[in-house]
Amino acid sequence: MKTPLQEAETVVKEGPANMQRGIEMVGGRLCLTSQRLIFESHMINIQTGVTIVDLTDVAGATPGWTKFFNLIPLVPNAVCVDIHSGQEMRLTVFGRSQWIDAIEQAVLALRTGSS
Repeated sequence: MKTPLQEAETVVKEGPANMQRGIEMVGGRLCLTSQRLIFESHMINIQTGVTIVDLTDVAGATPGWTKFFNLIPLVPNAVCVDIHSGQEMRLTVFGRSQWIDAIEQAVLALRTGSS
């Protein structure tokens, strides 16, 4: 991960992922920290860059579908991260249920002040 960690922030889980950005599935790496969810795209995508969501903004994480052109459900292997603002972050990962559990536990730990 190239994004610098904040003070007292630790990496919880990291791995390859694709993120739905409009009609493009952007390849990259997903990193869950004790404070944020960070997606860093590979440089070979049309849409590149980093997407960062503070865990305080996460309403929840649920199973979802990878969608072709963000319309047609293809495979039930996505993680849908719901943001309090009403937005959704759709990610395709290996080990979807482990990612959902890790995100939910990190959000709960941040809210309750436990680690």
